[in-house]
Amino acid sequence: MPWVFVLIWSTGFVVARLAMPHSPPLGFLSVRYALSVLCFAAWIALARVPLPPRAQWAHLAASGVLMHAGYLGGVWSAVKSGMGAGTVALLVGLQPVLTALWLSATSGTQSRVTARQWFGLLFGLVGLALVVWRKLGIGEVTNVNLALAVGALLSITAGTLYQKRFVRVADVRAASTVQLLAAFVVTAPLALLETESMQWQSDLAIAMAWSVLALTLGGSSLLYLLIQRGAATQVTSLLYLVPPCTALMAWLLFGEAFTALMLMGMLLTVIGVALVVRDGR
Repeated sequence: MPWVFVLIWSTGFVVARLAMPHSPPLGFLSVRYALSVLCFAAWIALARVPLPPRAQWAHLAASGVLMHAGYLGGVWSAVKSGMGAGTVALLVGLQPVLTALWLSATSGTQSRVTARQWFGLLFGLVGLALVVWRKLGIGEVTNVNLALAVGALLSITAGTLYQKRFVRVADVRAASTVQLLAAFVVTAPLALLETESMQWQSDLAIAMAWSVLALTLGGSSLLYLLIQRGAATQVTSLLYLVPPCTALMAWLLFGEAFTALMLMGMLLTVIGVALVVRDGR
């Protein structure tokens, strides 16, 4: 399940790159959430899945807003603003670092950041600088799309920690439906403010189908299950494998730059995050 999750999750950034020339980001996501809710609702009805307890709906809604509306809204808006799929994936791939820092600050002395983890943080930041620095001068990374990507990073980190702490075990289909409904309620009004219309053609249709069937019904459901079954740091550590996979896909499909210096930066980031999240033993 973890390896399948990494492969599916990596395609999300590439799909955003495919769809964004033909659609506004929040408009696309609103349609995606609505279609996903319909698919889950049909699945729930056919399988007669019980709904989560009413006491859990508020927690599921909060985690859904953070992990869908906040995270995906930031990622897709950053891609729409010109940031490459590989760069966005690398930035939000630093989630394990933030998760480890938060847990070390809030879980007592035994979970504080160690010297090895600080060394890993330095490695990761150097690697990130090597990847992003070259693109600062060509307009790919701007203040706007950088803020959107960082916002997405903070949102999914908070959502993962919130879900692990407050959301109780429930059927993934029913829980995901509540999360997606909350994301739709937040995103749809904002989408009405976008002036661009959706230009329906083959690339956009393919992106929508993959987003609903593979990314939401598949990837998001797997993430929910992984958070339920594992420690937050262990689950988020999988995400440091996403940026290299995404950068390779973006290079193959869209011709995005993939230089030796970028490869070195990505390797340093992977090593750095691994040092932060791995077991001290």
